[in-house]
Amino acid sequence: MPRDLFSRYVWIIDTLRHYGALTRKEINDLWARSPLSDGNPIPRRTFYTYLRQIEELFKITIQCNQSTFEYSISTTDDHQQSVVSWMLNSASIGNMLNDTVAVADRIFLEDVPSARHFLPQVVDALKQQRQLKISYRAFDRSSTKTGIVLEPYFIKIFRQRWYVTGLNVKEKRLKTYALDRITEAAVTPNQFVMPDNFSPQQYTANSFGIIFDEGEVARVALRVAPRRAKYFRSVPLHHSQSEIIHDNYSIFYYNIKTTPDFVQEILSYGPDVIVLQPPSLRARIAGILAHTQALYAATQSGPAVPPDIDPARH
Repeated sequence: MPRDLFSRYVWIIDTLRHYGALTRKEINDLWARSPLSDGNPIPRRTFYTYLRQIEELFKITIQCNQSTFEYSISTTDDHQQSVVSWMLNSASIGNMLNDTVAVADRIFLEDVPSARHFLPQVVDALKQQRQLKISYRAFDRSSTKTGIVLEPYFIKIFRQRWYVTGLNVKEKRLKTYALDRITEAAVTPNQFVMPDNFSPQQYTANSFGIIFDEGEVARVALRVAPRRAKYFRSVPLHHSQSEIIHDNYSIFYYNIKTTPDFVQEILSYGPDVIVLQPPSLRARIAGILAHTQALYAATQSGPAVPPDIDPARH
């Protein structure tokens, strides 16, 4: 598909998402001010062709209210909407950055290395429900494991990395693999059927990151400093987040598994976040902090890092 045509689809969706409902005249008035436009309105037949292509590509239906002649996006379920929003935001940003070459030295982006190589194969396997054959080198192993046959159930992006979760056929259990640790991947001709009782949404609902099969769901309470609380409100740690505001702090509540990645997230906020409950999580965090403090104390009298190898200088 020509990139300019894809950009037009994204523009229509973004415009309707922003304004809610518009007549064709209002859409054309906005189109005339768009950098994609040549100053002419979108022809009627072309406009309807765009709507059909948008529904086919993005699974987004744009409906016309026959009483007001306004076009709007019909609602979808929350998860589908979040996926579509992420995809469109990425496409919109890509379209915008295409026109920013002149200031490229002043734009800094996060690298997502795992999307470059094997994401297309994984997506193809998901769409066709075919097994993947991969070679994988985990961070905690010195050698590459070959011949892994995986039935991919879903993919997720977390902390700049893509992950695929599915059934390891040989081990007969669900496992998660980071795409940037895959060294080879091929879609096989062998099809599979996902279990009727498996729901990716339910399977991931109580997890923070990409660890899904560890820990029990707990009622977690975090005491959060006021400034940090503003960040939590704007980007919740988990969909179960609720808050009670006090004079000098907030308490955030979660129904969540206390997995290692969630523990690391709490630790990353330092003294801004204090675990109040459950006691087991509070003791776990305190133990890690005590161990870290002991390590610093043990190395306090050790030799300083020579200036010529100080990584902060390079």
